[in-house]
Amino acid sequence: MPGQAVTKSRRQVLRGDSYLFHSQSSFRISVTEEVFLEAAEYGNVPEVRQMLEELPDLNINCVNYMGQNALQLAVANEHLEVIQLLLKMKGLSRVGDALLLAISKGYIRIVEALLSHKAFEEGQRLTNSPSQAEMPDDFFSYDEDGTRFSHDITPIILASQCHEYEIVHILFLKGARIERPHDYFCQCNKCSEQQRQDSFSHSQSRINAYKGLASPAYLCLSNEDPVMTALELSNELAVLANTEMEFKNDYKKLSMQCKDFVVGFLDLCRSTEEVEAILNGDTDSCRGPKSSRRQNLIRLKLAIKYEAKKFVAHPNCQQQLLSIWYENLSRLRQQTVAVKILLVLGIAVGLPVLAFIYWIAPSSKLGKVMCGPFLKFVSHAASFTLFLCLLVLNAADRFEGTALLPNMTIHDYPSQLFRMKTTPFTWMEILIISWVIGKIWEECRNIWKQDIWEYISEPWNLLDFSILAIFMTSFIARFMAFWHAYSAQCYIDKHYTDLSNITLPSEIHYFQLARSHWAPSDPQLISEGLYAIAVVLSFSRIAYILPANESFGLCRSHLGRTVSIFKFMVVFVTVFVAFMVGMFNLYSYYLGAKYNDAFTTLEESFKTLFWAIFGLSEVKSVIIDVNHKFIENTGYVLYGVYNIIMVVVLLNMLIAMFNSSFQEIEGDADVEWKFARAKLWFSYFEHGGTLPVPFNLIPSPSSVASFLLGMRTFLLDSPLGKRSDTAKDKMELDSLKQQKDLNGEASLTRHQKIMNCLIKRYILKAQMDKESNEVNEGELKEMKQDISSLRYELLEKEKRDKKTLTGLIRQLGEIMHAQQKQKQKHVIYKNIFIK
Repeated sequence: MPGQAVTKSRRQVLRGDSYLFHSQSSFRISVTEEVFLEAAEYGNVPEVRQMLEELPDLNINCVNYMGQNALQLAVANEHLEVIQLLLKMKGLSRVGDALLLAISKGYIRIVEALLSHKAFEEGQRLTNSPSQAEMPDDFFSYDEDGTRFSHDITPIILASQCHEYEIVHILFLKGARIERPHDYFCQCNKCSEQQRQDSFSHSQSRINAYKGLASPAYLCLSNEDPVMTALELSNELAVLANTEMEFKNDYKKLSMQCKDFVVGFLDLCRSTEEVEAILNGDTDSCRGPKSSRRQNLIRLKLAIKYEAKKFVAHPNCQQQLLSIWYENLSRLRQQTVAVKILLVLGIAVGLPVLAFIYWIAPSSKLGKVMCGPFLKFVSHAASFTLFLCLLVLNAADRFEGTALLPNMTIHDYPSQLFRMKTTPFTWMEILIISWVIGKIWEECRNIWKQDIWEYISEPWNLLDFSILAIFMTSFIARFMAFWHAYSAQCYIDKHYTDLSNITLPSEIHYFQLARSHWAPSDPQLISEGLYAIAVVLSFSRIAYILPANESFGLCRSHLGRTVSIFKFMVVFVTVFVAFMVGMFNLYSYYLGAKYNDAFTTLEESFKTLFWAIFGLSEVKSVIIDVNHKFIENTGYVLYGVYNIIMVVVLLNMLIAMFNSSFQEIEGDADVEWKFARAKLWFSYFEHGGTLPVPFNLIPSPSSVASFLLGMRTFLLDSPLGKRSDTAKDKMELDSLKQQKDLNGEASLTRHQKIMNCLIKRYILKAQMDKESNEVNEGELKEMKQDISSLRYELLEKEKRDKKTLTGLIRQLGEIMHAQQKQKQKHVIYKNIFIK
């Protein structure tokens, strides 16, 4: 027997036969197999080679107490020569487990050696996980304790999760890919069966697949445009985080990993062209034939939509946005704040003139400057500021109060009704109406340009919609009041010349009454109430332009983050309604029998509890004049508990939540502000919409000409001509598509070169970071293994040398013995001859 190994391995002796797994105590291996496993574990290449050659009946798939065979032990200890010897043997099992183990440890040479095994000649072995095998075989270990990896892990998934770039590349060359998980709500037979058998394993397999897909190694090596893929995957993972709430933290972590990946790409850019390649995806087509053509920034639009804040706030991205923001005004970037303020004031004052010049000559030099994002923003902001000034000036005649009391009426001539003095629109209100109509037209254009759901998803659009809807409702109610008053005035003008000492019909006399006698549902009262609400909301719209300045932008970020605190209001309102209804039920029978009317009606109950939050309600509100002490004491207790819960607990909790949100914003204030500013800037990057409200209501000559040409084409086209034009358009469209494809291929080649360069930089940086972060423990272990292998080689060499020396000594002895016999014979022959 090789080596005459009669002693057990040192580890086996120390741990005993029944160590750890009592279920395997009945399972015994021979002494020869123990020696074989020990030789494979410690890298004793000569011993392994000798046993494989001289023992044909040796079970090379025998396992130790941990269920690991010789191949797995050799891989775990990085003994490449032992692995190469074992791979030459037929019937070797658990090659798949050995490959997964080598990938997890990052042993590239061992992975290459294992992939050269004939079992991997079919690419299906690298794509399927152990659970996907049609018939369980010995390629993976299927026993309970035979493998350290989940049965849904494939080699490419494991290599991606371990960030082993070189191994991922090797597996790609072998045809391995990660299969994208189905939609969470997928009802196909495969998903339904997996969900029915084991829902937890099904969810874990989805997470493991997404961990591989979100790995920087897989994103770099599997996609021609990893930036776009990473942004879309981050959004998909963010959606899954809100769908699969059980694994929310896992999906959020993967989503942030994708966002950090695209930020890492921006870090590696060394030129403007590379930044444009990331933000646009096509550096050649974004420039176009004219150097002034604006970039599409499709990647940046996605990043803003998916809230990749670090990507948007990156210095390289911000610098690119700044150059677009000051388009045609590059010198303005270096000017002082005072110069910029003077420019803004000049634009605000000369806005009608500038709008008229642009309306006449949009292609002139000044017209092109007006199309720039900065001037477009200034003109729109100036227009909105003027609108707010109109809202203030509309009430200028009532700043010091009005001389007309609610119980007074006035008229200009004897037959005029009082309501004809209050309902007509003033010239200031007509300007406000024109601004609102222009804003409605602008919002309609925005809805036409973008998807309706994308429009609704933006909170500022909802605010604009609310403001405009309230304004229009107010104006419609005001017009209804005016129309009714005008109809009544027409009746008066037709039948009367003087209203003194005349009894008018009730429906006509109503319009002569003072304000204090108007009906609660009067259209003018409703109009005034809605108008007041719209004015308040209009001033809140100022917050939209605050991110243009860093200081005000941070304040806006703080206010924006507090929106999430409205979720707290659900608890707040629930407690409030509970006590409101409870106190009303307690005191509703004591109307007129209380110190005051608090809690006697639902309205009074609401008012009392609401103002109690601010300490403006009296404790006497629970006292009743009747000697019903139980009811009164119950009221005292409920009112006291309400004050403790609402004022002491919930209000302090709300303050703590505000403070927490403030601290979160302050911790990342620069990123929050730059992201908000980028969103503001991006809304003015789109072409069109240069003229601000209300100048956009006036159709330009070019738009009128385009409309007339379109109508002429629509009206004069005959069916025959339409068919011929359709064929002609089809031919032109095909030629344009061919030209676009040629240009696309050329631009794609240039873009791909840039992306390949960035991918190489990213991989090299990742490998350098990994090497610098690794401790020397791995190197020491490798040195220890090399020394151990050298020791066994030296022992084997010493053994061979001893055997050779023994043979030489034996041969020398035989020669000397033969020579001695020769001499003895010679002496005998000599003596005989002498005799």
